Amino acid sequence: MQRSVSSLRLSPSVKVKLVSAGFQFTADLKDLDRSQLSRDAGLSQQEVMEVLQVVRRAGGGNEEGALSSVTALELLHKEEEELGSIVTFSSQLDAALDGGLPVGKTTEICGVPGVGKTQLCLQLAVDVQVPPCFGGVGGQVVYIDTEGSFVLQRVIDIATAVVQHCSLLVEDDEQRGAMETFTVETILSNILLVHCHDYVELLAELNLLPDFLCARPRVRLLVIDSVACPFRWLVDEMSQRTRLLNVLAQQLITIATKHNIAVVVTNQMTTRLRGGQSHLVPALGENWGHATTIRLLLHWEGSRRLATIIKSPCHMDSIIQYEITCEGFRDADQSEQLQNKRTRTESNQSDG
Repeated sequence: MQRSVSSLRLSPSVKVKLVSAGFQFTADLKDLDRSQLSRDAGLSQQEVMEVLQVVRRAGGGNEEGALSSVTALELLHKEEEELGSIVTFSSQLDAALDGGLPVGKTTEICGVPGVGKTQLCLQLAVDVQVPPCFGGVGGQVVYIDTEGSFVLQRVIDIATAVVQHCSLLVEDDEQRGAMETFTVETILSNILLVHCHDYVELLAELNLLPDFLCARPRVRLLVIDSVACPFRWLVDEMSQRTRLLNVLAQQLITIATKHNIAVVVTNQMTTRLRGGQSHLVPALGENWGHATTIRLLLHWEGSRRLATIIKSPCHMDSIIQYEITCEGFRDADQSEQLQNKRTRTESNQSDG
């Protein structure tokens, strides 16, 4: 017996559209491509993706109740093919992250003011739009600004540099065609900017975001800069703040996994006493430290800017040097890194 469409784990509205279009069983759906299914059933691209995923899990035309399974290797290949990563334009940081910040996961960028958190977010807002033929994901970005730190001219500078970089890589007709639409103006039009002034506005925007993303399936990045700022007024109401942050964390995880987008949030630093001494630690408490998949710490060491992966289930702890240039977030000057390496080596030898 074939699996009926009405028995699938889909929203009622989607089931109605499918049945009304004449799709009664999973076997009717398994050989359709996305555009045909969208046209025949009047579904959005996001709904089409959900339908096809559910049909694959249900085993296509398998008999009712048949077990549908997927191997870990198949899951890995699916993530590599469908999700991808967003480059940072720091080749060393991209290498440490196996290609960049992963789509479908949540990443927290911590650091003191002026170290480059917002600069990295602006860089990512541009980089997420790099066409697939250049190794990008060709997406859009929802950028939630809670501190008023989104500077349009800075985005234009970064976008100009990225467009120029890609134009120098053109080798074939596909890439030449992509460059016709990959312009600074197009990049700016694909940055969907939202301003939030407190935690009430932020949580309200996130509640509305799932429907917004369903209508805009090209969105591949959500940025919240910063997540700490809206909650600064709740410092004396710790239980309420913890509860709201737990809700926020779950919302971000759901958004990242369900809509296949990278979620990037920035966080401030605060002081904590340990053993009679004060230390700089990420704000929002220890529970929040478990909220994101990856935690990246941007910090100073003298005049050098360093990025440290301090939490990730699939990357080694790494420390890389970077710099903020007129073109954006970049690797530190190679000659400077070599000199720093020599200095550390000479210091170690003298200590020995």
